[in-house]
Amino acid sequence: QVQLVESGGGLVQAGGSLRLSCAASERTVNSYVIGWFRQAPGKEREFVSAIRKSTYYSDSVKGRFTISRDTAETTVYLQMNNLGPEDTAVYYCAAGPVWRTNINEVRMYNYWGQGTQVTVSS
Repeated sequence: QVQLVESGGGLVQAGGSLRLSCAASERTVNSYVIGWFRQAPGKEREFVSAIRKSTYYSDSVKGRFTISRDTAETTVYLQMNNLGPEDTAVYYCAAGPVWRTNINEVRMYNYWGQGTQVTVSS
């Protein structure tokens, strides 16, 4: 099974940027869709973005966040620009079979990282 480790979270002021990394224990491009989700206190975990051969974004981050993959195809990045307090959450990366549909749903993913905290101050 693939193992995932997130990094790159932290505290940033509104309007700032962060880049999150999701390091996988194996190449993912042909086998897994990699998704980013986030969970704010008291709220359900929500879809942010995903990547397989195409990229996918939630409406709330489209135009501000960019998902990408490194050339070794083991690390997925989430570049987050123009952050606002509403982006404050624990961010998780997850892996699911590449053929799955509805990749914006938590239940489509089998493997999860431990999460990284992103806090945006106003």
